[in-house]
Amino acid sequence: MPRIFSLFLVILSSLILTACDDDDDNNSAAVNAESGFQVGPRPFFLVEDMDEGELKTALQSCENGPFVKTDFSIGHRGAPMQFPEHTRESYVAAAKMGAGIVECDVTFTADRQLVCRHSQCDLHTTTNILAKPELAEKCSTPFSPADAASGTAATAQCCTSDITLAEFKSLCGKMDASDATATTVEQYMKGTADWRTDLYSACGTLMTHAESIELFKSLDVKMTPELKSPSVEMPFEGDYTQEDYAQQMIDEYKAAGVDPENVYAQSFNLQDVLYWIQQEPAFGQQGVYLDDRVYNDPSFTPSLADFEELAAQGVKIVAPPMYALLTLDADERIVPSEYATLAKAAGLEIITWTLERDGPLAQGGGWYHQSIAEQINNDGDTMTVLDVLAKQVGVKGIFSDWPGTVTYYASCMDMR
Repeated sequence: MPRIFSLFLVILSSLILTACDDDDDNNSAAVNAESGFQVGPRPFFLVEDMDEGELKTALQSCENGPFVKTDFSIGHRGAPMQFPEHTRESYVAAAKMGAGIVECDVTFTADRQLVCRHSQCDLHTTTNILAKPELAEKCSTPFSPADAASGTAATAQCCTSDITLAEFKSLCGKMDASDATATTVEQYMKGTADWRTDLYSACGTLMTHAESIELFKSLDVKMTPELKSPSVEMPFEGDYTQEDYAQQMIDEYKAAGVDPENVYAQSFNLQDVLYWIQQEPAFGQQGVYLDDRVYNDPSFTPSLADFEELAAQGVKIVAPPMYALLTLDADERIVPSEYATLAKAAGLEIITWTLERDGPLAQGGGWYHQSIAEQINNDGDTMTVLDVLAKQVGVKGIFSDWPGTVTYYASCMDMR
């Protein structure tokens, strides 16, 4: 274990500093000198933790690489298992781990500038805004401390739409976390999960959407922006419509001269995807419908007719959470779900989310593994889930909080 921990620190440091000593025996297995892609020590840990079998043997045979960039590996908000999400540092880490596609979730500021944040109203947990009094006072809901006597939790809500772009750019990104028992701002800003780290969270660099485009171009990765659902009433301030918002996002790719084939625009709002299909078909033909009906619509049942209707409207890619694509058969084996089978039958491609977001899997995982929890009992099962998604479900790509794991698997299985 000391050697693995040492290796872990070496690789994480190299992801930030872009330095790698090819002569260092401690990281030679994790770094492919020919390509320069660094998967980090985590995939090796996961493979060793797997149950014995053919898949483990096959993956062990790939421990020396080569590890190559692959569109099958999608950086979910970058590489947020270790780096503050939607920061430059997180994006660079994802690209260095061989993610062929990296995500910027898109929302807007008070002056209608597009920025990368997972939610319009997450600044209180993902940045240091509460530690900046002049900006904290602009938050939709100012910080309120916990009250143990009444059982009241600490609260705050700070939105990108509360502040200008210049004010947004003055913030530092941090690991997404808060402490509901906090009685001070300093306490509230802590709370990072014990399986993550604050080592690389001193001041993550926040990015505009346009800046992310230029960074991704320089990193030679494709782009998957997600148009986030506004937390404010639309039209914003009476005249900024949802269509304006959806068009503005595409316009920034056009202004940057990005080939539409390198962009996978996403939204949970089907109308956004249909807007792109109709108004920006070069981009819309790769539009991704993030299907939340499986957990937000109690009446939803997958059907061939439903998926064929999506296809008839021009939708080509659907993206539900992982658990919606997996189930257990009569022999308790992990197999494709009815959703997966019917979507493929309708000719739809599938992308899914999010690998390695549940934390340790010893107790069956969490939300992302809920349909197969009975067969999840160790971290190595991550690789088994990945294998079923790749080979049996036939997904087009997988979002991961540690893209190096998917890169390792895809490189081993010769999936480019």
